[in-house]
Amino acid sequence: MIPFLDLKSIKNRHRDSFQTSLNRILDSGWFILGRETAAFEEEFAAYCGVRFCIGVGNGLEALHLVLRGWGIGEGDEVIVPSNTYIATWLAVTYAGAKPVPVEPDPTTFNIDSQRIEAALTPRTKAIIPVHLYGQPAAMNQIMAIAEKHGLKVLEDAAQAHGAKHGGRRTGGLGHASGFSFYPGKNLGALGDGGAVTTNDSALADRIRILRNYGSQKKYHNEVKGFNSRLDELHSAFLCDELKFLDSDNDRRREIANKYLAGFSNLSELQLPKIGNGNEHVWHVFVVRHSNRDLLAKKLEEMGIGTMIHYPVPPHLQPAYSELGFKRGSFTISEQIHDQVLSLPMGPTMIDEEIDEVISSVHRAVALIK
Repeated sequence: MIPFLDLKSIKNRHRDSFQTSLNRILDSGWFILGRETAAFEEEFAAYCGVRFCIGVGNGLEALHLVLRGWGIGEGDEVIVPSNTYIATWLAVTYAGAKPVPVEPDPTTFNIDSQRIEAALTPRTKAIIPVHLYGQPAAMNQIMAIAEKHGLKVLEDAAQAHGAKHGGRRTGGLGHASGFSFYPGKNLGALGDGGAVTTNDSALADRIRILRNYGSQKKYHNEVKGFNSRLDELHSAFLCDELKFLDSDNDRRREIANKYLAGFSNLSELQLPKIGNGNEHVWHVFVVRHSNRDLLAKKLEEMGIGTMIHYPVPPHLQPAYSELGFKRGSFTISEQIHDQVLSLPMGPTMIDEEIDEVISSVHRAVALIK
């Protein structure tokens, strides 16, 4: 069986350094908001090319706290992709604002920058482009729209650690960014974790207060805050792994290139496209097929693990029924969610496994004809 993602092999490469970090933290006796978190924040900020990184509890809270930090809330609207994981929308809801969905570019899966201005109203305060599947959104165009209309841009970079647009890394392309360090991410902890990156010193200070009960000084609470802190242990583990992020992303690109070449003659599959100026990090490798569910079933029978990112778009989730969207409201997203299938991808995959995936996909597609 070739798993969709072999987290055990990915994490076991760092077992010795993880153990060293664990011992160091146990010896220190300090477990929340200490030297390890400060060290990771400094290293990840430098990696992203920004001044500030603030570690938080997870990727959703990173997005949510930025919106709160900007004062976005009740009565405000935020532009979001209609094709994304629901966490992007939830961050807007948690802040008290309304998510306003915009359809994606069907070739890159990211929000279509040409459609954004039509969705703006006097209540629009921000845009959240998602760098979906590891590919940056069209940030140059999005930032130009934001400047024209006086809007904030919050990158949802949860799947795009190390990706570049125009030679610059995600995390430093908008006014602020939210990252997730969920274990399966390109840079993943051994549990939940997240971070905000920004060049805005006032926002960084605000996030540090909001993440810690609204407090700078213990037991003195300036605002109604939250408990959302990246702990010392995961901070240390992330420092251990950050050293290998670029080489892991290089391996992901090698695998993706093999897939693209291996599937180039399969007209039944729609392959992912890389946008202009983008350096994709292939968090997942996603193809489209008109009979996705049967393709996934055939591959499972052949011992190939797959996943669907994602089966149901946010506007059709019961959680957002109050917005009144129905099937047909966002037809591009709906077709994408009906057709996408993610193939095995990870930095520890060996060439023989890649070849087996390619061969199996060819056989599975032929059986569906």
